[in-house]
Amino acid sequence: MLEQWEKLTPQRVYLRQPIDGVWNDYTWEQCAQEVRRMAGALQAMDLPPASHIAILSKNCAHWFLADFAIWMAGHVSIPIYPNLSASAIRSILEHSESCLMFVGKLDDWSDIKTVIPPDLHCISFPYGSPGEYPSWAAIASANNPISKAVSRSASDLATIIYTSGTTGEPKGVMHTFGSITFSTENIAKELDFNASDRFFSYLPLAHVAERLVVEMLSLYSGGTVSFAQSLDTFLANLQDTQPTIFLGVPRIWEKLQAGVLQKIPQKKLDRLLTVPILSSLIGYKIRKGLGLNKMRLGVTGAAPTPDALKKWYLKIGLELQDGYGMTENFAYSHLARKGRSRMGWIGEPFRQVEARISPVGEILVKSGATMAGYYKAPELTADTINNSFLHTGDRGEIDSEGFLKISGRIKDIFKTSKGKYVAPAAIEIELAACPLLECVCVIGSGLPQPVVLVVLSQAGLQKDRATMTSELALLLEKINRALSPHERLSKMVVVKTAWTIQNQFLTPTMKLRRSTVEQHYHVQLHKWMSCKDTIVWESDFAAR
Repeated sequence: MLEQWEKLTPQRVYLRQPIDGVWNDYTWEQCAQEVRRMAGALQAMDLPPASHIAILSKNCAHWFLADFAIWMAGHVSIPIYPNLSASAIRSILEHSESCLMFVGKLDDWSDIKTVIPPDLHCISFPYGSPGEYPSWAAIASANNPISKAVSRSASDLATIIYTSGTTGEPKGVMHTFGSITFSTENIAKELDFNASDRFFSYLPLAHVAERLVVEMLSLYSGGTVSFAQSLDTFLANLQDTQPTIFLGVPRIWEKLQAGVLQKIPQKKLDRLLTVPILSSLIGYKIRKGLGLNKMRLGVTGAAPTPDALKKWYLKIGLELQDGYGMTENFAYSHLARKGRSRMGWIGEPFRQVEARISPVGEILVKSGATMAGYYKAPELTADTINNSFLHTGDRGEIDSEGFLKISGRIKDIFKTSKGKYVAPAAIEIELAACPLLECVCVIGSGLPQPVVLVVLSQAGLQKDRATMTSELALLLEKINRALSPHERLSKMVVVKTAWTIQNQFLTPTMKLRRSTVEQHYHVQLHKWMSCKDTIVWESDFAAR
């Protein structure tokens, strides 16, 4: 596809990279030339065929170019989350047996560089990188561009994607060119991706959804990709891009919503949206302010998106479409089609996807996008793929029309001391709809009744404690009314520490590490359970 767009539309812009507030454009011809030069340099290093080459950087144009050059030279790419801890990065480098690494912009380079093996050859991206290694330009210019790409078959290993680690140590998921192509081609054709589409890249490219929706689908369709320069310029970059395709995790949609509500309080917005003449105008202004007025496909995934949040976006004219997939099937499974979304349900399967529910309620999926297996883990692979069906580990149900509903992870279900099973995910989705809460985690294994730990959002932190206690008590009462007796939450504990990627409570894709939460607060649980109040503040116990 790179060669096709280079030939058909050489001067059309493919990648837009902001540097110090100025957009730097790369045409298809320029991208192809850069890729060929770097592929030639990689070949000149005389590495063994199908060597593993890592990419450690925030999203940027040269992330794409490095990935393509690795493939063109006959090797395997190993993407690494740039926000992982230094120890996790070292573990992936060792496990993947990477013999070379591209390094770009990183936040904690002083820590990361201490775990980079001294004998690992590294190449620095042109901008934002540490600058301690030979530069992309110097390496590429010193070698002749590759004259012909190495022929890669569908069965050849293309990449090893390490999972974000919600269920323990990251696993290396092996994908072939065949599985990647299957996913990309089918989605592009079904959803009519084309050269007029604009993409905005900001979620980690080490995450399979960003890799598919932004990198692979832009390459296939010939669309244009713009990158976010930084967190501070995110909204300005998004407004300038006006993407037609936008992928967001629930936290991103929540933060965009919060930005709107800082300017227009919810009650005032509700009033304005009920006025027919004003409603469309207000919706247009909000969409334009968010940079999403041209969005034709807005996918939300990686974690459950509260129905209340999706309804809020519908009111301003944006339909969020739930997507479901895993690293293990290159994010190719289910999607809520536009105009056919159902609250509480994910959506229908993509073409050539077969889905079923196992006797224990586990979602099983089969398609041509299924991984080749876990790297160096044949037994785990055999446990995960059975009769070509991928065991997702997710619990769910499928209705007569093929719509999928997810009720949590099979392993997340716990048993209380009364011998009753509780599925926490559904309860957490309801709680997460409250704008006062940033994070929630329902736990209760071995306890008489479940409890919920919560981290307050910025909106919650701005309120005084008495008001918050009262509002949280009402929320708890409302949630419990809809639950079965054995599921009802006995307490809500407001914890002090924010749960972030940096302190390991969240994965790099901002999903909750449930085991980390449970281990961290295990000792304090009995103290909180002995408190007579239903709303408990961790800070009270810390002061004693």
